[in-house]
Amino acid sequence: MAGAAITSDVFNAIAKGPRREILDVLLAGEKPVGAIVDELSISQPQVSKHLRVLSDVGLVTCRSEGRRRVYRLNREPLRPLLDWLETYERAWNDRLDRLDDYLKGLQQEGEQ
Repeated sequence: MAGAAITSDVFNAIAKGPRREILDVLLAGEKPVGAIVDELSISQPQVSKHLRVLSDVGLVTCRSEGRRRVYRLNREPLRPLLDWLETYERAWNDRLDRLDDYLKGLQQEGEQ
């Protein structure tokens, strides 16, 4: 049950576009808040608000570097979400494989 709660929290945290954009920026490596603001053209208070949500679910970690706060992506909380999505990916791939087999069968019938 704990895994479901984490997935739900992460899912809700990444539901907002600006939060996903922040995660995309952090894929390149850790960055201070100011660099995130500059890359996304979102106000500093908004970036800080979104970083707090991402931090609360463990998707980002923060460390102090002098007066700056530097954020880093933590991918591990995404694992339950990825596991859940893989179930659907397998189902989609199975359906596409069946469609491919069906189309190949039609093509063979047309050639005969």
